[in-house]
Amino acid sequence: MTPSNTLTTPPALRDGTCRIVPLGGIGEVGRNMTTFEIDGKILIVDCGVLFPEEAQPGVDLILPDFEYIRDRLDDVVGIVLTHGHEDHIGAVPYLLRMKQDIPLIGSTLTLALIEAKLEEHRIKPLTLAVKENDVERFGPFECEFVAVNHSIPDALAVAIRTEAGTILHTGDFKMDQLPLDGRITDLRHFARLGEEGVDLFMTDSTNAEVPGFTMTEKNIGTTLETYFTRATKRIIVASFSSHVHRVQQVLDAAALNGRKVAFVGRSMVRNMSIAAKLGYLNVPEGILVDVKKIGNYRDDEVVLMCTGSQGEPMAALSRMANGDHQVQIETGDLVVLASSLIPGNENSVYRVINGLMGLGAEVVHKGNANVHVSGHASQGELMYCYNIVRPRNVMPVHGEVRHLIANGRIAEATGVPSENVLLTADGTVVDLRDGVAEIVGDVECGYVYVDGSSIGAITESDLKDRRVLGEEGFISVITVINRQTGKIVSGPDIHARGVAEDDKVFDSVKPKIIKALEEAAASGKQHTTHQLQQVVRRAIGSWVNRKLRRRPMIVPVVLEA
Repeated sequence: MTPSNTLTTPPALRDGTCRIVPLGGIGEVGRNMTTFEIDGKILIVDCGVLFPEEAQPGVDLILPDFEYIRDRLDDVVGIVLTHGHEDHIGAVPYLLRMKQDIPLIGSTLTLALIEAKLEEHRIKPLTLAVKENDVERFGPFECEFVAVNHSIPDALAVAIRTEAGTILHTGDFKMDQLPLDGRITDLRHFARLGEEGVDLFMTDSTNAEVPGFTMTEKNIGTTLETYFTRATKRIIVASFSSHVHRVQQVLDAAALNGRKVAFVGRSMVRNMSIAAKLGYLNVPEGILVDVKKIGNYRDDEVVLMCTGSQGEPMAALSRMANGDHQVQIETGDLVVLASSLIPGNENSVYRVINGLMGLGAEVVHKGNANVHVSGHASQGELMYCYNIVRPRNVMPVHGEVRHLIANGRIAEATGVPSENVLLTADGTVVDLRDGVAEIVGDVECGYVYVDGSSIGAITESDLKDRRVLGEEGFISVITVINRQTGKIVSGPDIHARGVAEDDKVFDSVKPKIIKALEEAAASGKQHTTHQLQQVVRRAIGSWVNRKLRRRPMIVPVVLEA
């Protein structure tokens, strides 16, 4: 396997060569986006978001870095969306803000979900609906679409044919043999492409560390029915707002037990309305009720289907756990977290679970019950795919570094030469020519943070400041000094927030600050105001670190009289 470790400028793109650059989704679970370029034209596959971790306070979303294509948007012939999950479509509105007429290509459900999202951004996109077995040409790219099974209906893999070779991108997929909608991953289609010759196989790595085969979705229905039958009060189920299959199972279990279902959360209401309208969600007659009317029913007649399975602070379930939602958790309520734990969200999810249990709810989750099935192929399924496709080169995608490495090892085990397994990172440049794929350089590719209406303005330095403020507190020191005499006219006045100690604790350090300033003024050197502020910072900083064992943010202000 060939890892990419250093940042090197790629050479100019040669004629007849296809350049592949992942701008997200490599080394992380989320913000999936890859560009393909040949003959001066660019095709994009997916454009998703990553959700922030605790170390990124105040951040709403994390986008792919569009800088690589910012000046090339006129060359983009289309954006292929493999399916409708946020980590594959969530960043589309932010890219289309830069150029609204880039065509979006995807399945009917995928396009319906992104169109609803774009409507909120007041963007009317150009779209082309495709289905499995369709073949469409976009400039120098011929795209053939393949049915794959995932945790959302209508997912597609895409085979991209260019003069440089054929690339097969799986998107997210698994090989459920008994899917709820009867739509399995089309391995016969994979085999036909393999017989034709796949020069680069880009495969979902999320479950590459998991042995065996991913369990079938139908098993979840039986578990839900068991819990629904024994529940004596309200049932609250949390899942991704786009997990149509899981919602279908909740509706079916509720119908069997004579319960009404209310959707909670704007995205849940919107997405399930779209799925039902398009026929992807079968809603039993009379089962849905407005959440505002659940008070008209007994507790044992109600199921609430909500968002927040990942512990997102503003999602419905988190707010219920905190007691600041219209739905108040009561003793005996059954809460089911019907989703996996996205890496990095563990602490947030367990915090929500603890909050719910503290309010008296029984909480069922993947750790103690069979209430979730992954949407991604495990090792056995990946091995099947490699043996069927027999690719010349492999580039694992969609996963953390450990997932990518595990996926690469599976490829090697099936006979792909080690030197033909390309381990990449966001920004790695891969060139494909005459069936040979190689890493040729890297481009700058960082995180782009969305914070309210701000996009890209928040930096890692800002996040470090926020972490310091949240963890260590804040101290301001205001001092007025006579520039002519070097004597302190007023202060230092010290105010602290989030440090716990009373402000009087700083009385002992004030003489040290005064002495440091007067010594600086008496040294004969002409100090700027900034330099005097640094003198104050050092004096109080070392004292706080030594006496209070803290490293707060210190903001010194020196005024001249």
